[in-house]
Amino acid sequence: MPYDDSPPPTRRARPLSVAAALAAVCLTAAGCGGGPEADGAGAASPRPGADAASSTAPTPTGKQPEPSGTASPSGSGSGSGSAKPLPKGPLTGRTVVIDPGHNPRNRDHTREINEKVDIGTGRKECDTTGTSTDDGYAEARFTLDVSHRLRTLLEAEGARVRLTHDGDRPFGPCIDERARIGNEAKADAVVSVHADGSAVGNRGFHVILPAEVKGGGADTSKIVRSSADLGARIAGHFVRATGSEPSNYIGGKTGLDTRNDLGGLNLSTVPKVFVECGNMRDPKDAALLTSASWRQKAAQGMADGISSYLKG
Repeated sequence: MPYDDSPPPTRRARPLSVAAALAAVCLTAAGCGGGPEADGAGAASPRPGADAASSTAPTPTGKQPEPSGTASPSGSGSGSGSAKPLPKGPLTGRTVVIDPGHNPRNRDHTREINEKVDIGTGRKECDTTGTSTDDGYAEARFTLDVSHRLRTLLEAEGARVRLTHDGDRPFGPCIDERARIGNEAKADAVVSVHADGSAVGNRGFHVILPAEVKGGGADTSKIVRSSADLGARIAGHFVRATGSEPSNYIGGKTGLDTRNDLGGLNLSTVPKVFVECGNMRDPKDAALLTSASWRQKAAQGMADGISSYLKG
């Protein structure tokens, strides 16, 4: 089926206090400290080699649609950002790196993306193809679309925004390079955009936070608290903007999950989180993820959370 990737008009972020953000996401007595890697009996096991959240469903192997030309003419890689002058706003002087999960062309470069890279505490595959909905809407296409929308919203607030890639590379970047792009930009915040590929019935979003990791080239000790703050604010605003509930299968219904096995987090030296916007393999979540209007809401929720963190 065709998917509309054209963004609706930009809406400015609305402020929300830290307390309100946490209240919106702390739906159980478990609190907002972030759960263990597989919090709750219903948690799914990770996709092999995936630098993303857990999955129990296999990733489809068939051809997937290419992104529909929503990329801006502003360049690619670590330099992906708007060439036009930015408006003055509350985020002027701030740098945000957006990391669209996976790459639509990874499927054509399986040998390259299966090469293992150092994630500080071990070695892991360079990247994966990501998942898709049952009717073939690829996670890599979803992440690019949401990332473009998020960039537009943040630039409207005056932020300097860079993408780790813009769908214009043959594959990747690898997970270690994704982390390095944020580090070299000295980003005030990095958000990696994803969608999960779990079992039918597993619904909702979750934000993945870095665990305290120290070993090899990884040392997250200086970013654990700031990343947790960033993640909690995004989670609270995501609920408010989208109406979606926190995950019912990861994070103990807090919408927050802490992991130590993701290279993109382990190797980061700046505040960084992953946002799993929903489960592409569940029909109800898939109906949201394939909706252009809902994707705009998802981008707005992330933008509001980032803005709240940077202003806080």
